[in-house]
Amino acid sequence: MALTDDAIERIKAMIVDGEIAPGDRLPPEKELSERLGLSRNSLREAVKALEVMGVLAVRRGDGTYVTSLEPGLLLDAVSFLADLHDDTSLLEIFQVRRILESHATGLAARRATPADVEALTAEVDKVSDVQDIETLVDHDLRFHRMIVVIGGNRYLASLVDSLTSQTVRARVWRGLTDDGAVARTLAEHRAIVDAIAEGDVALATAVATAHVAGVERWLRRAGAHGGE
Repeated sequence: MALTDDAIERIKAMIVDGEIAPGDRLPPEKELSERLGLSRNSLREAVKALEVMGVLAVRRGDGTYVTSLEPGLLLDAVSFLADLHDDTSLLEIFQVRRILESHATGLAARRATPADVEALTAEVDKVSDVQDIETLVDHDLRFHRMIVVIGGNRYLASLVDSLTSQTVRARVWRGLTDDGAVARTLAEHRAIVDAIAEGDVALATAVATAHVAGVERWLRRAGAHGGE
C-alpha cells in the first residue's frame, strides 16, 4: 500500500505542478512508470484509486486522462459515505452542515439579486405542509442548493450538497413529518428567504444556523428515544 500511496502522491504532484492539466492524457504506462521510478503494478493501483476518486478517467483503448476536476465530481464519495452512515454519524454530518451552510447563506445575502430572491420565494411558495416525502425532499434539495449557488462558491456548494444527499434528506424529512414539524421547517425556509432579500448577512447567517440546529435537536432526541 505504501508504494501505491507514493504513486498517487507523485501523480497528484504532476497535476498540482501543472505538468498535466484537466483533460490531458497521461503518458503511456511504461513511460510514466520509468519517469516516476515506480513499478508498473504500483502505477496501475494508483490509477485505479485515482479513478475511484474522480481524478482520472480510464478510456479503454485510448488511454488515461485527467478529469475536469470539477468539485461535484471529486465530492461524489462524500455523498456516498453520508448515505451509508448511521444516525450517530448523521448528527455529526449536520453539525458540519450547520457551519458550512450558515456561511453559504450569509454569502447569498450579500450577493443575491432580485431575480434570485424571486426564485427562492417561488420555490417555497409552491410547497405546502401536506406534501408527500418525495416532494418535500425534492424541495429541500432545490432550496438549499439554490442558496449555496447564489453564494457563488462552487466548492462550498458541492460540499454542502454532498453532505446532505437525497437519501439523508429522506431519512430526516420522514422523521420531521412524523413529528409534525413540516410546517415549521417551511416557515424557517421563508425566514431565510426574507433575510436574504433584506441583504442582512448577519441575520441570514443566524437564521440558517438556527434552522439546521433545529434538525440536529430532532436527531438528538430521536437517537435518545430509539428513533430513526
